[in-house]
Amino acid sequence: MFACEVRFYREIAPVVGVRVPGCMTADQTPDGTLLVLEDLSAWREGCDPVAAGLLLAGMHARWAGTAADRWPWLRRPGAAAELIGALYDRVWPVLSARADLSPSTRAFGSRLLGRVPAAERAVAAAGPATLAHGDASARNFRTGPGGELALLDWEDVSAMPGVADLAWLLVSSVEPDRWDEVLAAYGRHDGIATVLPAVAVQALLSLADEPDGSPEAASWCGRLDAAIARFGDEL
Repeated sequence: MFACEVRFYREIAPVVGVRVPGCMTADQTPDGTLLVLEDLSAWREGCDPVAAGLLLAGMHARWAGTAADRWPWLRRPGAAAELIGALYDRVWPVLSARADLSPSTRAFGSRLLGRVPAAERAVAAAGPATLAHGDASARNFRTGPGGELALLDWEDVSAMPGVADLAWLLVSSVEPDRWDEVLAAYGRHDGIATVLPAVAVQALLSLADEPDGSPEAASWCGRLDAAIARFGDEL
């Protein structure tokens, strides 16, 4: 992951077409990696979700059908699928016992048992591959004093359908009453149901880190419930 981020700043950042931190150093040696990046700590964490949807739409359109050939080292859907599946199957018994999990989310999560690797690989069928951030949650956006957006933390950069970024933005960061605005801003989003099982796995593993009944957990549960109700036909 760290090596991918170094290569991103060396090869992709200069042409990516969205605002990213300026890079002073991007080194990889036998001892590890070193990135020295522009300090954006004065920028506000997060952004308006509609603006995030527009930014992702522009980036995905720019690199649709070309990113995988231009940067063949980019990860593809299904990378580490077996490891993710093993982790999920190990964590699910604890997750399923949580009091804050709704019946619909618990049932969806149970159906994922033993099927996570297939769900991870199925992301490839959601649309043409493009340059995907891989973790396009609100915490990886910054908003500048003049409203400019920057996208940070590129260690998960991948070549995959753009709707994977869109679905993760919604499930990780956007209250469901604003989803229609974000979807309209992004534009065509065929395939979002196809990526939902893999996105739900990521969300459920994130939920596992939050105390049962905490405000953060309640937010995760609410967004998962909304996503399963709206897009959960593929499992």
